[in-house]
Amino acid sequence: MKNKLILFWMIMAITLASIFVLYKKPTSLGLDLVGGSRLMLEAQTSDAVPNITPEIMDSLQYAIENRVNAMGVGETLVQKIGQKRLLIEIPNITDTAKAKEFIGQTAQLEFKRPKPGKNGEIAWESTGLTGNDLKKSLVGSNPTTGEWVVELEFNLEGAKKFSDLTRELTGKQMAIFFNGELQSAPNVNEQISGGKAQISGGGKQGFEFAEAKQMVDLLNAGALPVGAEVIQEESVGPTLGQDSINKSKIAGLIGLSAVMIFMIAYYRVLGIISCFALAIYAIINFAIYKLVPVTLTLTGIAGFILSIGMAIDANILIFERTKEELKAGRTLFTAINSGFDRAFTSIFDSNMSTIITCMILYHFGASMVKGFALTLIIGVCLSMFSAITVTKNFMHLTFGSKEMKYPGMFGLRKEDIENAYVAEETKREKAKFGVLD
Repeated sequence: MKNKLILFWMIMAITLASIFVLYKKPTSLGLDLVGGSRLMLEAQTSDAVPNITPEIMDSLQYAIENRVNAMGVGETLVQKIGQKRLLIEIPNITDTAKAKEFIGQTAQLEFKRPKPGKNGEIAWESTGLTGNDLKKSLVGSNPTTGEWVVELEFNLEGAKKFSDLTRELTGKQMAIFFNGELQSAPNVNEQISGGKAQISGGGKQGFEFAEAKQMVDLLNAGALPVGAEVIQEESVGPTLGQDSINKSKIAGLIGLSAVMIFMIAYYRVLGIISCFALAIYAIINFAIYKLVPVTLTLTGIAGFILSIGMAIDANILIFERTKEELKAGRTLFTAINSGFDRAFTSIFDSNMSTIITCMILYHFGASMVKGFALTLIIGVCLSMFSAITVTKNFMHLTFGSKEMKYPGMFGLRKEDIENAYVAEETKREKAKFGVLD
């Protein structure tokens, strides 16, 4: 009983923490609920890329998706239109100028060596070491000056290039260009191995944090394979509106209430327990949505409501198994344990098949389908925890190891229950499926 009480208070602590998250963190809503920005990009040809091929458009779409995701929004749409255009929809971003500036930058990082120029001026030539050789970049700070810097980490090939380049340029300058602008040109004192470098603010008073963060996001998202020009931009309003959101809330509450009424009417005390477990499930589930964060659209809300139905379905399987064990003459504690054990396989198999299907939808589906799949995956995983852990803990604390005196509490009649065999020399807690240890 002590362990069951500890588990109960752990569940209560998680629930209270989830309520705190619900109160403190805002809900991220999708384009159909809050509106946002819509941009149309067109790939531009150049001397290096005279033709826009499907492969180039795939690379451009991938790079743009990474950049949009770096903006911290979800449920975005990046879709190819025709041969060389991309349609981009970004929820909750109404400043199209900011979105356009961030998405359209080429993000070309280049390391260059000095070469003699006209009138004795220093010119710079490419070394072949570019942003394509990066593994990742981070925002850091100079421990001496406290200025913000951009820390670079190269991949294996890039680390070798950087090592060879610093060995070649020992005693000379090495310039770092970003989008064609000189960022810094430090002197190389010795060969640098390990594949790490740093970009400072150059002649300026270091980077501002926002400037360094934007550079890091662009570098991590990858350079655009070709230039892309924004040819159309507009702010869009929510397609559903606040009235539709309110109606969805009312519909969800009515559906949830109807399910709870049915569970209490049919399963009596077990139904009350399932309602408490379901309320805890809904609170924790929505808190996870805010922590991830999951951007809720109408399809995401549908996934959430569907997962509630699946959580109740698991409780129904457990309760029916428990009733079958009681009818077979098991003691109350043994019937509860065996009911959970016998139902677990069915619950696990059905939920795993749903999770696998949702993973396929998330990997191959469009943006709106991904939102539905993600919310359903989270809900299904949490519903297993709710049914197997929360409901079982509440049933043990409610009934303990008492004898079955009131079959009506389980929606049964006295004549439905056979006489249970009571073992006097064996603890009931050790009895499983009526078999004594």
